[in-house]
Amino acid sequence: MSQAKNGDKVKVHYTGKFESGEVFDSSREREPFEFTLGQGQVIPGFEKEIEGMKIGETKTITIPPGEAYGQRREDLQVNVNRTEFPDDIKPEVGQQLQMRKPDGNIINVTVADVQEETVTLDANHPLAGKTLLFEIELLEVA
Repeated sequence: MSQAKNGDKVKVHYTGKFESGEVFDSSREREPFEFTLGQGQVIPGFEKEIEGMKIGETKTITIPPGEAYGQRREDLQVNVNRTEFPDDIKPEVGQQLQMRKPDGNIINVTVADVQEETVTLDANHPLAGKTLLFEIELLEVA
């Protein structure tokens, strides 16, 4: 039986949970997740744990922030004057927006706080700083 190794295209089913047990994502109700090991398409801790698995094998893993989406960084939060928002955007906490950086690149941000004159935008990944638990089943190796 073949084991997953660097360079293999793999298909997995997974369920991702927080330490509280709350599910944040799962492929169980949709098509299996497919990616190539060693190409950095997934978080490092997830990829590392799939290497060496056999088809049909299931395992539960814990991935610390450093092997997932990193620690939360305060420098990725910025306060913006409300006057800088277009008239058609009414910022609300939790709202997902896109912002253009000075170099022209676009980044995704979340509205973290709304005050009378300012809005706090957070460019941290929503899962940054979190320990993630995954139940993984390796379905296919090509």
